[in-house]
Amino acid sequence: MHPENTSLFRDSAPITTLDGVYIASINQPSVNQNHTNNAFSEKWSNTHQQETDSTAWKLQQFEWYLALYGFEDEQALSQWVSKRHVILDAGCGLGYKAAWFAKMNPDAIVVAMDYSDAIFQARERYQTQPNMVFVKGDIANTNFKDGLFDFINCDQVLHHTDSPPKTLKEFYRISSQDVYLNTYVYSKKALPRELLDDYFRDYSKQLDNEQIWELSQQLTQLGKTLSDLHITIDVPDMPALGIKGGTQDLQRFFYWNFIKCFWNEQLGLDTSINCNFDWYSPSNAWRYSQPEFLAMLEAAGFKSMYLHCEDACHSGRFVKRK
Repeated sequence: MHPENTSLFRDSAPITTLDGVYIASINQPSVNQNHTNNAFSEKWSNTHQQETDSTAWKLQQFEWYLALYGFEDEQALSQWVSKRHVILDAGCGLGYKAAWFAKMNPDAIVVAMDYSDAIFQARERYQTQPNMVFVKGDIANTNFKDGLFDFINCDQVLHHTDSPPKTLKEFYRISSQDVYLNTYVYSKKALPRELLDDYFRDYSKQLDNEQIWELSQQLTQLGKTLSDLHITIDVPDMPALGIKGGTQDLQRFFYWNFIKCFWNEQLGLDTSINCNFDWYSPSNAWRYSQPEFLAMLEAAGFKSMYLHCEDACHSGRFVKRK
């Protein structure tokens, strides 16, 4: 870590270091944010995550990233990243995407930032990557200088902050005029599932990590059991409940409309368990319709350059409005 990296921060920010990681948070997180941070600290350190953090799993994540943000292949992304100079991976987790960007553009400074203790694991894994900087802090209150970054990546994280609109305003503050923001949020599901998800966000705070891992295993087994039946059903269209009609697989019908019971045979047991834990453990997990997503970005000062929407999510590339 180079001493000049302290120039990334506001002059008045009380920045300290611990185990090679800059500590940039000065405020105590809210109850919900603290619960969410702890959930992800647990996720990234748990055996299930360690077992799924394989080359195959990372390749699947990289391929999905290309689809989410409109890049034909990794070479196209690499050419795009090569034009950026100061990059922030906001909510980096174990840091594998930040390291991906850093290798694509060795001349850029890539800041990997996370509010959870996963940032220490990220630093341990990628400390030999010379153009990476590791920061533990709140992506909604970064303490970075104004106009610093020309690429901000916030992939599958924005919805886990206390206030995504506030977080986007912080991204606007710390971004240069020519910034690109790549971001992703969960999409809203059918009304019965939304009601259960909202209820469980509060209820989950009464459960410890062991209980949520156990629930995640049970939900994975439910998803596998339903999938193994190989049953399709004809569903009437129910717009008042947000339920789409048509011929549907039984497991997917339950999954999208009533309860998340993720199962994917190709990804395997541990990854499926981890995906269910990822959904049920954090208090903060906001969901948006496509118009709500775009309106939130517009209100923060960003306009869409590329938009991707599917049943699970909305994602896109955005630029700062001039």
